[in-house]
Amino acid sequence: MTTHQDPVSADEAPTIIELSADDIRRDRVDQLERQASEHTAEALLQVRGLSTHFFTPDGIIQAVDDVSFQVGYGETLGLVGESGCGKSVSALSIARLVPDPPGKIVAGEILFDGIDVLKLSDDDMRKLRGKEIGFIFQDPLTSLNPTLTIGFQIAETIRQHLGLSQKAAADRVVELLSKVGVPRPRERLNDYPFQFSGGMRQRVMIAIALACDPKLILADEPTTALDVTIQAQILELIQTLSQEFHTAVLMITHDLGIAAGMCDRVNVMYAGRIVETGTVDDLFDSPQQPYSWGLLDSLPRIDDIRGERLRTIEGLPPLLIQPADACRFNPRCVYARDVCREKEPGLTPREPAAHLARCWATEPGGWIS
Repeated sequence: MTTHQDPVSADEAPTIIELSADDIRRDRVDQLERQASEHTAEALLQVRGLSTHFFTPDGIIQAVDDVSFQVGYGETLGLVGESGCGKSVSALSIARLVPDPPGKIVAGEILFDGIDVLKLSDDDMRKLRGKEIGFIFQDPLTSLNPTLTIGFQIAETIRQHLGLSQKAAADRVVELLSKVGVPRPRERLNDYPFQFSGGMRQRVMIAIALACDPKLILADEPTTALDVTIQAQILELIQTLSQEFHTAVLMITHDLGIAAGMCDRVNVMYAGRIVETGTVDDLFDSPQQPYSWGLLDSLPRIDDIRGERLRTIEGLPPLLIQPADACRFNPRCVYARDVCREKEPGLTPREPAAHLARCWATEPGGWIS
């Protein structure tokens, strides 16, 4: 007797065809091209009023305090500043990787392609993280599992999110290792992290982040421990991926040279706040914040024929336990006046209007305007 069943969609139909890494890659390119014409969100990533605090016995550390920015589709945004200013915590907050306890996102919204990631369940966030959001961690030694081979650790992401067979995943791992400059990649699949140098471990971390061709890469000091030649190769790889797959990048770096060469826009962070933001041309040609001047003055210049000593920013960043309602840079600023010590300035427009800075002195009508 014949029974009638509901038709099965093509997506649900069983198949015996094994997709290769190239098949998956071509499908991903087609998918991204379709999505590029269907974007409904204003930007790929929108961070609004983000505050991330750490609750310690000494008090509440306001590591990220009311931070807002956005990253457009295919855009590279730089996040620069001294250590401890909140750059890495901002990236960890976006990926929901802030250790809890002691850390907690206490306020704000994080919209990724129109989805509020702070409202996602842990399972849904795990599906998003790794596939749509790649993360290049700063310290590969503590980020890689010392008991698992690097081939397994890279392939785990690929098989989890792309559904490749073991053979296809291994081929994709070899391709990735070759792209990030690991010699004899197929022979090194069964090696452990301790068998790699610091620079090679960083390349493995980058391979994991690039494994699924994500829409957004959070690159936290991606060239740490690499020599200048390999730095250029890695940065070129990230830039090529961004252009080829319309991938957005949040580039966290201490190196303003990398920001100038890689980024479309730059945010300068200090003491948990964004103190200046603008296009690369605007910010480097006409910085509007004394802290930005200090960062630029501390860099060697190729056109400096007199061999002058580099200038430093005197003092230390403030403690972020109950920061004063004042300009947070004022104790280190040679241009500070009474108003700087009494009230915190807002992030207000300069010229052009998209160039914003947090400084009383450079506001229209200020004493350095």
